Amino acid sequence: MSFSAWLGLLAICCLGAMSPGPSLAMVVRHTLGGGRANGIVCAWAHSIGIGVYALVTLLGLAVLLKQAPLVFNGIAILGALYLAYIGVQALRSKGGMSDKLAAGKSTDWLTAARDGIAISLFNPKIMLFFLALFSQFVMVADELWGKSLIVLTPLVVDGLWYTLIAFLLSHKSVLPKLREKAALIDKLSGVVLILLAVRVLVTL
Repeated sequence: MSFSAWLGLLAICCLGAMSPGPSLAMVVRHTLGGGRANGIVCAWAHSIGIGVYALVTLLGLAVLLKQAPLVFNGIAILGALYLAYIGVQALRSKGGMSDKLAAGKSTDWLTAARDGIAISLFNPKIMLFFLALFSQFVMVADELWGKSLIVLTPLVVDGLWYTLIAFLLSHKSVLPKLREKAALIDKLSGVVLILLAVRVLVTL
């Protein structure tokens, strides 16, 4: 892969990572509920899911899944139901960040990691994003180094971007203000997750 091709790949990865959506909402929630460390754990767990999709696209499995609608739709439906479940829990604030903070508790690393990887792996739109935009780079990556870049670039960019978000949100001048709005953040993230689940189901 040439340097110019990699720059194109990097630009697409940056734009994809920086687009606001449910992934951002999840990192915000775990930074709010567990501080900087939990936000970073959530960020890199999410990036592992992104790396999995990049690898799947590279190996050609994404095309295969798209040509097997029953398998693809099954994954999409399960993912949408899980996202909707998380969204409803957040909307009701049952087990949400506002309840945990009121009880003097915080989320644990395992929950942050689980939610981070789930929000990427259970969103089939991410696979379609890779399928649509990454095929051009797969074609020019004929060496091991180029193929490695196709997987590592989106993984690292995604992890670094959401790590930056976690650092900014956990600043001592920002985090207390966020925690004052914990109930509102719970509800907003719940709405975002439910809308994503509905969108996935409607567009199958």
